[in-house]
Amino acid sequence: MSPRSASVNEELRRRSKERLLQAAVELVGEHGYEATTLGAIADRAGSARGLVSYYFPGKRQLVQSAVHRLMHRTLEEALEREPRTDEGAERMARAIDAILGLARERPVLMRQHMAGLLQAEVGFVPCPEQRRLAELLRDTVARHGSRDVDRDYPMLRALLMGAVFAALVPGVPMPVPVLRAELFKRYRLAWELGVPPDAAAPGGTSCDTDLSRFFATGVSGRPLPQDPADRTAQSK
Repeated sequence: MSPRSASVNEELRRRSKERLLQAAVELVGEHGYEATTLGAIADRAGSARGLVSYYFPGKRQLVQSAVHRLMHRTLEEALEREPRTDEGAERMARAIDAILGLARERPVLMRQHMAGLLQAEVGFVPCPEQRRLAELLRDTVARHGSRDVDRDYPMLRALLMGAVFAALVPGVPMPVPVLRAELFKRYRLAWELGVPPDAAAPGGTSCDTDLSRFFATGVSGRPLPQDPADRTAQSK
């Protein structure tokens, strides 16, 4: 058998990382951060346990990347769902509803994510997934009419993070509709834009337990060849 090409090996590596990201999101959402081990993530992903550290410095970095992937793909779906629009107010409303929707529908996962961001030894870890999320939010701010995106994007990010935190504080959570109303007031958005709390959630805004559409892990039911990094990890 002739050796696989570099492009095939690169695709296998990419899909291995995708499986690890998906497994991390699923397990932390099901069991919480502390109860989720790197071994359990590798087992769920069908990878060698050493492969996790081959791709990610540690569990916190892996989980941050995985949650940022979920956030950016959820936001992307919300912004691009039909009927598609370039109208700035509608896109801002969809962005707010998408992020608040994650706090409402995936509270364990988002609470653990927020807690990780506040840990001094790790904190906020820039990664490709976070950069994609930032690009979408910056574009949303620009389409909404900002004259200074470099100033207004960080403010939107801070307001969304604050709203998610407020919605998830154990014992004293604020209702998502109240937080939505404050954000809509700040950005001068009509209540009926986006996905109002009493409206049926369209595609891209409901809590789907199948997250595979967010992670390019290959064709379902068709086994993939082994990632060359997997063999490296197994030999250590």
